[in-house]
Amino acid sequence: MYKKIMVPLDGSELAECVLPQVETFITGCQVSTLVFVRVIEPTTLTYRGAYVTSKEDLEKIEINTKRGEEERKKNAAEYLKGVVNRFKPDGVKYQTEVISGKVAESLVDYVEANGVDLIIIATHGRSGVSRWVRGSIADRILRASRVPVLMVRAPGTMSESRV
Repeated sequence: MYKKIMVPLDGSELAECVLPQVETFITGCQVSTLVFVRVIEPTTLTYRGAYVTSKEDLEKIEINTKRGEEERKKNAAEYLKGVVNRFKPDGVKYQTEVISGKVAESLVDYVEANGVDLIIIATHGRSGVSRWVRGSIADRILRASRVPVLMVRAPGTMSESRV
């Protein structure tokens, strides 16, 4: 049924609340590949009140920004490796991927390019004004994805409205 499952993680405990659900899924289904993904949004250079006085200053800023981004990618890869080591899916191949880009769009693009059958993602369960102000990565993925999305509400999060 679902051979390749993607699990987006952002490094938070909230995101990791999906891991028990993932374990249940891979035990009950014939999942062959589990992909843990972390998206790193690119750093944008903004200057507020600072003046760049020379081309060299601008180059230094760009080099430092690039180093910072490389460090974030390295940390993200180490984090995903740690998740896999703690999780250790039995009988299932696993992959880790660090992607650079806008989170929701990058995840949906990854799904389409890599034959993912199901996305399992945590959600805050926000609604109303809170959702409008803060947005929802999980909701944007749900709306844009062509594959099923299983959204797991994190423990301790409450929606402002009840069904």
